[in-house]
Amino acid sequence: MKAVAHTGTDIAALTDIELPRPSPAGHDLLVKVEAVSVNPVDTKQRKAGSAAPRVLGWDAAGTVEAAGPDVTLFKRGDAVYYAGDVTRPGCDSEFHLVDERIVGRKPKTLDFAQAAAIPLTAITAWESFFDRMKVQKGRSILIIGGAGGVGSIAIQIAKVAGLSVIATASRPETVAWCKALGADEVVNHRQNLVGQVKNPVDYIANFSGELDSHWPAMAELVAPQGAVLAIVGNTKPIAMDVVRSKSATVCWELMFTRPRFKTPDMIEQHKLLNQVADWLDAGKLRGTLKETLSPINAANLRKAHQRLESGTMIGKLVLQGWS
Repeated sequence: MKAVAHTGTDIAALTDIELPRPSPAGHDLLVKVEAVSVNPVDTKQRKAGSAAPRVLGWDAAGTVEAAGPDVTLFKRGDAVYYAGDVTRPGCDSEFHLVDERIVGRKPKTLDFAQAAAIPLTAITAWESFFDRMKVQKGRSILIIGGAGGVGSIAIQIAKVAGLSVIATASRPETVAWCKALGADEVVNHRQNLVGQVKNPVDYIANFSGELDSHWPAMAELVAPQGAVLAIVGNTKPIAMDVVRSKSATVCWELMFTRPRFKTPDMIEQHKLLNQVADWLDAGKLRGTLKETLSPINAANLRKAHQRLESGTMIGKLVLQGWS
């Protein structure tokens, strides 16, 4: 089967290769991959290098080709979407193995490319809100990085959850994008957030790729007994006194935690992806796909990685089809 793998750390290390088609065992589905999306995890994993050719990619939509003996949730021919498991080979291949318990049914109203843009970001936003910060209807939230992949779906899920949403964006086009997705207010994260937001907010979700510079504002703006969350770690020590004085909860979100550690509640990702699919089909959420490249090959994945590393992407970028 066709696949794209890397051995080195730079973008040029992404190359087209041929691999044997894998066979499903246990709870695995063998998925015929129709479309894949790119995320910062792809560039981070690439930069870590690999001694042997390694396939990246953790966002896919496709059709179940075969199923392992323990599979009960899907059958051959089912259309699915999922983010996968970072400890296993990625989905940048014609056929891909994934545990059924972290797979959802593909939204009926989205094509494969549109569906592939959703899973990783939707899981991240959902787990951030409902599993980590445990948001409550009628409260307020500040979403840092509103126009990015996670922020784009997070704004919408926050509105469905009944939250008042302040999102951050720094360019006219990203401000417009956040407002179109339902943000009640948009502020500029390149300027003083405290001066713009002014009043404390119940929840702060930092979905940007940078924590250190935003931390002082997050600590200042979170309401007493509120919650702050980040999806990337700090690179320097951060002061905890202000959030501690407010008894604020500090949360971390990594959507690969459940599959990586095979937690007893792994199936929650299956359930939430199905709920997100229902919301998309009901028109409560809209897709976040902004750009599509075709076919899925090393040349286009190099372009996709370059777009990601430019730091200027809005929404999601997807690769579709095999040549």
